[in-house]
Amino acid sequence: MGQKVHPRGLRLGILYNWSSRWFFSNKKAYRQALLSDSKIRSLLLNKLSYAAVTEIDIERAINKITLIIHSVKPGMIIGRGGKGLEEVKRFVSSYLDVGKSRKERSPSERKGKTQKLEIKIEPVKRPYANAYYVAQSIAEKLVKNFPHRSIVHNTLNRITEAGARGGKIQLGGRIAGAEISRREKYSVGVIPTSTIREEVDFAKYAALTKSGYIGVKVWICR
Repeated sequence: MGQKVHPRGLRLGILYNWSSRWFFSNKKAYRQALLSDSKIRSLLLNKLSYAAVTEIDIERAINKITLIIHSVKPGMIIGRGGKGLEEVKRFVSSYLDVGKSRKERSPSERKGKTQKLEIKIEPVKRPYANAYYVAQSIAEKLVKNFPHRSIVHNTLNRITEAGARGGKIQLGGRIAGAEISRREKYSVGVIPTSTIREEVDFAKYAALTKSGYIGVKVWICR
């Protein structure tokens, strides 16, 4: 079961919380909020890639939207005197106002009440215990044509140094420019995939190399 179920989804509501936290009884409003959250995440992950953003939590109230951005380099987002944070706020607020017709707007927006936007920056204290950051760093090195085995072994050492019980990394695709695609798995320590009480973090990331895409999957038992 542990090989076929998403490790984070299996523990959702027990160890992990939802990335989007809001409730709409109206089906149309639910659909619009879900699409909006997905687009906000993809836009911000692309825009703030230099700050190594690992996760974006979104909380919605009646007249308020709160974004909680988890970053390895929070100072790069905030900027001098908070200028960077204000720029991110303008970027998100401009997206929220664009492309909405009167019918698509909520009743509060039709009356002229604008939704308040609040952005919080949370630092990631142990970067190499975060699966998304590890997968992203491996993918960036693969794109730069570093030898894949040395990348993986160095990363696994850093995962254990960060205090994790174990880690597993899987690469899939035309590794090192090979003509035939293959999968390679590397692991260290313990990764209990089916034990719900164990805090197992999982992420996947695609590296676009010269020979094609290489998929990177990372499991970390914290």
